Amino acid sequence: MVQIPATATDPSAATPELASRERRVAAIDIGTNSIHLLIAAIDPLLHSFTVVLAEKATTRLGERDPETGDLSAEAIERAFRTLRHCRDLAASHGAEQIVTAATSAVREAPNGRDFLLALQEQLDLDVDLVSGPEEARLIYLGVLSGMALGETPHWILDIGGGSTELVLADGRDARALTSTRIGAVRLQREFCQLDPLPQERRTFLEAYIQGALDPAVAQVKRVLKSGEVPLMVGTSGTAMALAALAAAEDAKPPLRLAGYRLSRERVDQLVERLVAMTPEQRRALTPINDRRAEIIVPGALILRTAMMMLGARELVVCDRALREGLIVDWMLRNGLLGDRFAFQSTIRERTVLHLARNYGVDGTRAERVAAHALALYDQTSGLLHHDHGSGRLLLWAAARLHTCGKHINIGSYHKHTWYLIRHGELLGYSEMEHLMVAAIARYHRRGMPKKRHESWQLIEGREERRTVASLALLLRLAAALDRRPAGIIETVRVQAEGPKSDPSGFRITLVPKTVAMGEKELDLSLECWSLRACSDLVKEATGLAMTVAAC
Repeated sequence: MVQIPATATDPSAATPELASRERRVAAIDIGTNSIHLLIAAIDPLLHSFTVVLAEKATTRLGERDPETGDLSAEAIERAFRTLRHCRDLAASHGAEQIVTAATSAVREAPNGRDFLLALQEQLDLDVDLVSGPEEARLIYLGVLSGMALGETPHWILDIGGGSTELVLADGRDARALTSTRIGAVRLQREFCQLDPLPQERRTFLEAYIQGALDPAVAQVKRVLKSGEVPLMVGTSGTAMALAALAAAEDAKPPLRLAGYRLSRERVDQLVERLVAMTPEQRRALTPINDRRAEIIVPGALILRTAMMMLGARELVVCDRALREGLIVDWMLRNGLLGDRFAFQSTIRERTVLHLARNYGVDGTRAERVAAHALALYDQTSGLLHHDHGSGRLLLWAAARLHTCGKHINIGSYHKHTWYLIRHGELLGYSEMEHLMVAAIARYHRRGMPKKRHESWQLIEGREERRTVASLALLLRLAAALDRRPAGIIETVRVQAEGPKSDPSGFRITLVPKTVAMGEKELDLSLECWSLRACSDLVKEATGLAMTVAAC
């Protein structure tokens, strides 16, 4: 059963003084192809962060001097201009520190350390020159901040400009951290002078990639336990570009690519199309930019080869990687995370509470509604719902967010709630789970789902629709119990009525707090009236008669 965070650490009910304690930190990833800047607002209460600003500039540090291997003067100048801009942006956003990492291009260049020294002297930027395994560790931390890995092992594949990192990890630990000196920019420069690739050249390149990846693949396979079948996660530019191309062809493209899934067959189809295209044809593809179009073929071949060697049948994309990992690492080093495992285990709860606070949700009342909703859920399995546990956290999330639409307007706020949840960031939830949370909150009041509603059309599966409808009904009942600013209901009891195998209805009994404490009984007529107003709808939705009583 999912454990919900305790009231004492609920930031959605935090005072303005507590909310003002947020700390801002910037992270800069100096890569072979691009320099990435991320500015994060860190919440010390939630032990998490939100992204305030994310920027990328193509600096092509990987285009080194062909004779000496040095970073070229032109590349250094582009990097300096970009990093000066990043430093100034971080300062303007009040970042207390800039954490910076340089990867493959800088660590391999003979003049790489001179470049870093110049950055320190001229821009006052202290840059860590990270090793391949350390780069893989930071990527792992970044993925932990955006995906719920749980106990299932995952292969994490990050294809950079100059290197490819392959990690075997779960929510508890990274078992293998590898780095291989092949990347999209490096292979494009060394093997793709002719474009499209002639068949002979392509065959040679694929064999080269397989040979280069072989030690890393052997290492991550060696630490697999018997019977384990890992899932595969793709991060960074190549994986996101392939996902964008695939999503553009879907009948209903997702709002965001994080969590998007690509089958091995779909990857094969995309790779074959890209390899056959001219550079001009690839640049004409709307989902990818011009620079990505230049290097997408070698990157895609790395991805497909890795999937083939690992036996992965599917790829799920994650939009978090090294720069987010730098933020998590900073939080760990500064005592803002107990450990990365606790950070991972509560990611879904924390992202909901973050969203609730951002939209001004009354945390105390939302917590009461959530408690009522979960009490109803736990007591009505097989009666009002047939969910086997996976929907419990979805119901909790919808309950904590069900009034966020009041941030826009109190009129028809349930519709605004759907929009805000739909377009908000819920980390650790799949695209379908995200849609289900939004729809459960949407239908907690007024009309029931209708075919013409976009919020209903987006829930395509029959089982998912059944779950949304039943959980939305539970949330409707829970919200009906919260009629006063100060909650007076201690517990909610549900008892089926009629034959056990085929009940005709159920009774809800409300127990006020004062009765539970042995004090004078309070009048619950307002709550009973509000709950009885849902009786007709309950009958229509379930065929069951609902009666209401108070202790």
